[in-house]
Amino acid sequence: MPQGLDKAGGGLRFASLGSGSKGNATLVSDGESHVLVDCGFALKEAERRLARLGVDPSQLDAVLVTHEHGDHVRGVGPLARRYQLPVHITPGTWLSGKLGRLPQCHWITPQAAFQVKGFSIEPVTVPHDAREPVQFTLSAAGRRLGLLTDLGHPSDHVCQAFTGCDALVLECNHDVQMLAEGPYPPSLKRRVGGDWGHLANAQAATLLKRIGLDRLQHIVCSHLSEHNNRPELALEALTPLLDGDENRLTVADQDEGLDWQAIH
Repeated sequence: MPQGLDKAGGGLRFASLGSGSKGNATLVSDGESHVLVDCGFALKEAERRLARLGVDPSQLDAVLVTHEHGDHVRGVGPLARRYQLPVHITPGTWLSGKLGRLPQCHWITPQAAFQVKGFSIEPVTVPHDAREPVQFTLSAAGRRLGLLTDLGHPSDHVCQAFTGCDALVLECNHDVQMLAEGPYPPSLKRRVGGDWGHLANAQAATLLKRIGLDRLQHIVCSHLSEHNNRPELALEALTPLLDGDENRLTVADQDEGLDWQAIH
């Protein structure tokens, strides 16, 4: 077994190759099956980051795609073609034309669960400015992981779908004040901060309150904006919800990602 997987132990676990506006990818394993959610890194960089986690791309059983924005799909086509990997994708995302030819393409129907070996995967429609965006919950070994980035607001539908997770990778894209005072043009500020853009730190806190924190072993702040957020601001927004149990909270870094996290 690769070193990175061996370190993580048995059961459901996950790691981040990197998270932010320059590229996103999350690796999930149950010890036998390995699923990559998005790949916003060029092929060689994706291979390097997978190797850092002890995984060869040929070990991947599937690539899941959330939506067509480049920081999520830049490397999906090249990686799938190089290693003949099956890709699960919504028809709307496929019709964006951003992925090129895929060796194996499986259609995702939002809200319709599907299996990838030991994983039960539920794709959840989210409010985001893409053609047919989804986020995912993945269940295996009696545990449930939620991956929830790239959404404009914590809708009732999303909060209901992500209740009952044992770990959550949650978008904390921007601090409202930093976005307002930052370098983006007004049109981009409106897009990012709008109901179909990205989740602010305070909105992430609101979502956590609504879904409940008692069961969550890990809460990972993800997709932090390079220009409009800082890790300490994201942590500051969520820490008061944890009743002093701050060990559950961490940040997925753009360059370093996040090492394997085991869900017990």
